[in-house]
Amino acid sequence: MNPLTQFKKIAIPALVIVAVVSPRFACADAVTDWNLIASNAIVVTAGQPPPVSALSFAMVQGAAYDAVNAIDRGHRPYLVQPPSNPTDSKEAAAATAAYQVLIGLFPGQQPTLQPLYDTYIANLPDNPPGSKAAGITIGEATAAAMLEARMNDGRFGPPPDLYPPAPGIWRQTPPNFANDPAPWVGNVRPFIVPSAEMLRTDGPNALTSAAYTEDFNEVKELGSLTSTTRTPDETDAAIFWQDHAHALFNRIFRTLAASQNLNIVDSARLFAMENLAAADAAIGCWNDKYYWQFWRPITAIREADTDGNPATVADPTWLPLFDPATPVCHPPPLVTPPFPDHPSGHACATGAFVHTLQNFFGTDKIGFSAFSNKSCTTRSFDRFSDALSEVIDARVWAGIHFRTADTQGAVLGKKVAQYVKKNYFQPVR
Repeated sequence: MNPLTQFKKIAIPALVIVAVVSPRFACADAVTDWNLIASNAIVVTAGQPPPVSALSFAMVQGAAYDAVNAIDRGHRPYLVQPPSNPTDSKEAAAATAAYQVLIGLFPGQQPTLQPLYDTYIANLPDNPPGSKAAGITIGEATAAAMLEARMNDGRFGPPPDLYPPAPGIWRQTPPNFANDPAPWVGNVRPFIVPSAEMLRTDGPNALTSAAYTEDFNEVKELGSLTSTTRTPDETDAAIFWQDHAHALFNRIFRTLAASQNLNIVDSARLFAMENLAAADAAIGCWNDKYYWQFWRPITAIREADTDGNPATVADPTWLPLFDPATPVCHPPPLVTPPFPDHPSGHACATGAFVHTLQNFFGTDKIGFSAFSNKSCTTRSFDRFSDALSEVIDARVWAGIHFRTADTQGAVLGKKVAQYVKKNYFQPVR
């Protein structure tokens, strides 16, 4: 069995699934159309959790970018630049690259994906004659290059060793005491940066420090299941951002590609930059999580009498907002995520996503709205940075992270985005 298929499926509304079954009604271009198909394959069908899905999204979008760019030749390739003619079909190239990577990752999905691909290609124009076949050849070449480049890259390898239980050290959390479904992510070879270690954060605050006390008391009050100071909007935001981060942000990218009138060349570069940056943010984040192995708020608050800090008061019955008692739009129920607190995985990803958006568009001042399959609400933002600020807050409001884990995670993501900006996707002069 392909290990990529072993994760529990994540519930997504049927509407999202239906949206990908008729690719002949293309809403934009092959890059955005196949990003939607890829999201369905990666998140819904394969059920990959966020840090694993980041790797799959990166492979699909990196190959699609190289396919389109091989024809356009306006920017440096990510991996390869097969020979091409300017009239070769960029649409066929992008669709083929995405499809070939997907069936390489998920061979069991080929019976579903093959008809989608065949129909999609059949409905593309062949003008001039032979341009479609040429695009297919290019897409096959960039997909093969991506699949070969990622062989033996550390995916699905052994988990890191856990530190012995002690104050401040992470351990499994109630109510389900689950294991991390992908503790190996931090040992995967990065896509962009030279090493995961170069993304090391400053680390969590010392248990006896004033900074730790401040973080502790904030999450204890605002993140409690029974908090009287967290507002209804803050509760909604916390649940909103618990939607699958990479599916949610790729929906945002598709929205932005349409609202900003991006052509297929620009869309290919946007989706590749975003998802390659997010993959390395996930790798660096999980590497950092198991370097520090810091405890979650539910453990810290219940066991505060062991932390050596007289300013923290234990509450052995404390529960976070993210508890099965909190209503959600779609299962599974809310719980504390089953891996160390520091840094926040969502903040790492969002930091990479948001700073890459700023770098790509050259501004922070673009508004957008997004719908969450966890809260079934829509939230709107005037700037890209507003989303990052809200994610940092939301993980505290959820009761699952100390603020320092969020802020340092956002910095880690920014480091990856800045490395991408300086070293990849440069225009050809």
